[in-house]
Amino acid sequence: LVLADPLNQPGPKPAGHVTSKLAAVADRLRSEFHARVDILALDLTQADAPERLGSVEAIDVLVNNAGAIPGGDLQTVNVGAWRQAWDLKVYGYIDLCRVFYAKMKRDGGGVIINNIGASAEFFDPNYIAGSTGNASLVAFTRALGARSLDDAIRVVGVSPGPVATERIERLLKERSAGAGAAAFPLGRAATVGEVADLIAFLASPRSAYTSGVVFSVDGGLSARHAP
Repeated sequence: LVLADPLNQPGPKPAGHVTSKLAAVADRLRSEFHARVDILALDLTQADAPERLGSVEAIDVLVNNAGAIPGGDLQTVNVGAWRQAWDLKVYGYIDLCRVFYAKMKRDGGGVIINNIGASAEFFDPNYIAGSTGNASLVAFTRALGARSLDDAIRVVGVSPGPVATERIERLLKERSAGAGAAAFPLGRAATVGEVADLIAFLASPRSAYTSGVVFSVDGGLSARHAP
């Protein structure tokens, strides 16, 4: 298991801080599951990052996960912030899929899971860069996964709604309207575990005939906004 931190939070993140966070997670996984865990801290927006991460000799499962796209409407999110966010969340996913799909095909198969976001389904003008980027990743996941089983590779996506993290708290605070988490189904955001459990299932052989689809984990929020 290789953990790679995409350095996707706003503001500077010293390399030592990133490495210590990864080390803490790796230690917990080693202790609980007696697994080999290697860590790699790098900035996936850098041009050579996908190839450096691709130096891993063999891989069975790739989970693309980033939450870098800022909230705001078209006038609020300037072109620099928009491009920087997409370099990680959109192009980063695409670049890593390109690298690891080739490895998986060479080695006889694998699973790629793109953690996207439910704003791909209910378009939010106050999260316009995120809605647009996530919608493109949904299309990318479906297109890549449509015939990937021909190469013994499954490509699937997960689109969480609000998840109880520091990032969702920050996004809620940035909005001038809304009732916060009280307006969500069950009066709360999803837990990280509720999303992670689905990702673990999709990565497992129990989901062996699943490819080219994206699953929403949002308590029905996207269905409420359906036309």
